[in-house]
Amino acid sequence: MLDVFLLLVYLGTGDQQRLESGTMYFRSIVTCNYFAKEVSRRYGNYNYQDYVLPQHRVTAYCVPRVVDPEKVKVY
Repeated sequence: MLDVFLLLVYLGTGDQQRLESGTMYFRSIVTCNYFAKEVSRRYGNYNYQDYVLPQHRVTAYCVPRVVDPEKVKVY
């Protein structure tokens, strides 16, 4: 068994929030947090996050997990 960090990516807010991705495991919290930051970054011609539609808002964070590295791909 191996201690890793699972990247969880949610799309939307409130009751409409849904898990989009929960299958990426990382050995390092630093690497996991880097990808969490990057997938939640938004680009566009708006200056404020308030202009991003609620259904398009992304929340991403890492949680610790214990996995079998022979059954799960670990980055």
